[in-house]
Amino acid sequence: MNTLPNNLKQISLFLERLPGIGEKTANRLAFYLLRLPERDLKEFAETIGSLKSKTKLCRVCMNLTEDEICSIDKDTSRDHEIITVVEEVLDLLSFETGNIYKGVYYVLHGKIDPLNHIGPEDIYIQQLLDRVSELTSSRVNGLKKTRIKEIILAMNPDMEGEATAMYIRDRLKEVKKHNGVYFKITRLAYGLPIGASLEYADYMTLQKSIEGRNEY
Repeated sequence: MNTLPNNLKQISLFLERLPGIGEKTANRLAFYLLRLPERDLKEFAETIGSLKSKTKLCRVCMNLTEDEICSIDKDTSRDHEIITVVEEVLDLLSFETGNIYKGVYYVLHGKIDPLNHIGPEDIYIQQLLDRVSELTSSRVNGLKKTRIKEIILAMNPDMEGEATAMYIRDRLKEVKKHNGVYFKITRLAYGLPIGASLEYADYMTLQKSIEGRNEY
């Protein structure tokens, strides 16, 4: 029998709906919130309450932001001629964590998944194509000026990710041909992770590792 006060029980039940949170963890988090100072709890509640209204999509790259343009696209020190296309904002955060990339991004907010009735029109592919077309159709002194050097397709290496990458690649080739410009379209490399053992690698990983091998 659940002997928690009703308000605390409702908080626990809500937390239990979050990804990766079970009943015991939800109860512990609910008690943690109860023990917070009143001021901290009110600040937390206000932040949660304004989450939807304050969070919007960057009009340039579809990243999450509180402004019209996100901080990455505002950063003049980054290389805006290299665009990495990712499925979700969490993928973008993975790139940013290691400080390994100095270009900009475009977030699709999903991937093509016919089994779940998600097609190209259900994610932000057309907006990406419009952005690329705009960046490659400008003219300086009557000559076309390409403001893109490379587009990196960084979809996940699963069936849906591959289908999404191939669809975008083909559409980008159409933009290149239509605008009469050139820029590289690349895909993230596959291979063995650092510290991995060949014994436990699946055949597809080994195949991609062989195909993508470099001179040593």
